[in-house]
Amino acid sequence: MGVVFRALFLPERYAVIFALKGVIAMAMALTIAMYLNLDRPYWALISAVFLQMRPEGGLVIEKAVCQIAGTLVGGVVGIVILSYFMPYPYLAIGIVTLWLGINSALSAMVRQANFIYGFAMAGVTAEIIVLLVMVSPTTADSQAVFNVAQARVSEIVLGSICAAVVSHLFWPVKVRHSLQAQSRSVINQTLSYLVAELDPAGSHEKRHQHIDSIMQTLSLVSDDSSAVSYEGPEGPGRARAANQISHKILSLLAVIQIFGRLQRQHPEMITPALSELLDQLRAAFTAIADSNDFDDCYEQVRALRKMILELRQQPNNDRPFEARMLTVGLDLTADLTVLLRAFRALESRDSSLLKAPSAHTHRDPLVGLVTGVRTGVIFLVGAFIWINTGASAALMIMILPAIFSIMLARLPRMILRVVLQRILIGVLVAVPVAIFYALNLLAQSSGQLEVLLLVLAAPYFIGLLALAKRETLPYGLGFCIPFSILVRPSMDMSLAFSVDYTLSSAMAIFVGVCMLYWVFELIEGPSNQLLVRRLFKATTADLAELKSKDNPSDWFNCRMEDRLLRLINYDQRSTTRVVTDLGLTGLNLGHVSIKLHSLCEGIAGGNLKAVEAWQAALAKTFMLATKGQMTEEFENACNLVHSELVERVGNTPQTEMIQGMFQRISLSLKRSAAIVAEEKG
Repeated sequence: MGVVFRALFLPERYAVIFALKGVIAMAMALTIAMYLNLDRPYWALISAVFLQMRPEGGLVIEKAVCQIAGTLVGGVVGIVILSYFMPYPYLAIGIVTLWLGINSALSAMVRQANFIYGFAMAGVTAEIIVLLVMVSPTTADSQAVFNVAQARVSEIVLGSICAAVVSHLFWPVKVRHSLQAQSRSVINQTLSYLVAELDPAGSHEKRHQHIDSIMQTLSLVSDDSSAVSYEGPEGPGRARAANQISHKILSLLAVIQIFGRLQRQHPEMITPALSELLDQLRAAFTAIADSNDFDDCYEQVRALRKMILELRQQPNNDRPFEARMLTVGLDLTADLTVLLRAFRALESRDSSLLKAPSAHTHRDPLVGLVTGVRTGVIFLVGAFIWINTGASAALMIMILPAIFSIMLARLPRMILRVVLQRILIGVLVAVPVAIFYALNLLAQSSGQLEVLLLVLAAPYFIGLLALAKRETLPYGLGFCIPFSILVRPSMDMSLAFSVDYTLSSAMAIFVGVCMLYWVFELIEGPSNQLLVRRLFKATTADLAELKSKDNPSDWFNCRMEDRLLRLINYDQRSTTRVVTDLGLTGLNLGHVSIKLHSLCEGIAGGNLKAVEAWQAALAKTFMLATKGQMTEEFENACNLVHSELVERVGNTPQTEMIQGMFQRISLSLKRSAAIVAEEKG
């Protein structure tokens, strides 16, 4: 409650500006909706509220586009449902349930909150249109259906446009600024992790703390990279730069595993040259993290690369293994160079950066199915209550829970409980404020628009102050939406002034959120263990397909980013963090196999028959290692590749280096299998 007190009574400057912009947007939406004589102007106001979740210009525009697109699609679907199934109300409700389930399932296949919201609007708009027409079946005809659909679409689109215009004109905040801050943060976090990974005295717990923070921040960078495209002609270039940052950070995480695990698991293999390399790497990473000057950081990387090249030229008896490790160091400096260039492009509008694809969301059909079923169950329970009571206020049991069930489905269970509890508290606060403050004053006024806006400004300002902070956002959401529905600001507020109807609506909203809470509790979804196995299975499939891709490094990074984040979330409570280590091993194996393919092609051309079998054996062995098992199939495949290479080009330092790579990969897989077996035992 201390956080709530500070947010409401000691707000920061950005929160006050955020609340003022929200009040202006909602006042504009309500005024225009009433001027156009729309049936329910408060839906335009609610539409504007939802767009205030993130105030940055690009994010508001992106959400507005998603909201408008979803609303238009939902409007068309609602009209189609009523056109064919108006005489069959139960069948129409069944079709709406299916449509909501489909959109809910599809929302589980994307990661960005704005895209999730677009699917929510597509489902709920069709639901609202069908329900509002079915409330008055005696007056329902084709013209009534069209009028309801037109009004709902117009109200929601109007709210979206007003929020986007206010975001652009009043105290504009750009997403690029937060994207730059997040990128700088994740780069520094990555450099700190690189140092911790190379620290012989570093702890397992500390390394995983770094990984957790890196992946959480990297997720924010990936999510915001799509929205920055809407901020002027430089936006797409900045989006590509942010994507490049994500790719190179994952590449650095993959490469550094080689040095870190070698140092911890096989210290006897650290030669003087490799020891010097590790010392120089630690010093360079620390210096780059402490510097704020791009040119200085760039020179640090160049000096590091020059030092590695000099080490490669020194004579040494262990040349093949050292050469491989020094090559890995060169790869690391190359990734670090591109990472610095990408960050500079993000800040200075450099459009010459390589094109980098955005991260892919891990799409698990099982999760989508459970999410869709959960939303369908919530709607059907609400429909059962509505049909058996006949109360129009019971519509809120069907509408709000459906929206929240889609928007909150991705939250972890513990966080979801807290969010729903805070939404309920917001609802409980909104009821007396609506009845004893807003409706009481409006009942005594003359019905002028100016008085309406003045009365509503204060409650919305307070609610938006809560929306401005992540910790108090559920309180603000639980207050603003129910408050809008209970007051129902419009030219004719006779229905809102009915205390019985207002209390019935309040009870319906409260029951709907409580019902949502218990449906989430009863339909939990797949267990973490099952989801982890499916993530490893998907990673195994990608390892098997890696050789057939045109740009395998970027392709693999795109697919692994969201998987790593999910694995970390599932593994947060573990003390051993075996699941996270296996995910990092999978990332490392993908990059190592890409490098090995390149080496083999450089030595003997691209038609080695044994390489494809080796890649399949690698993927299969990784999957077995995640189960704590191991076979000799991978080592046999390694021997076949080495034999074919020796047969073609002879026993050269390059073939010996590849043999050393096989040995390191085999040791890594055996170690992973042993750790998992010990964990199970």
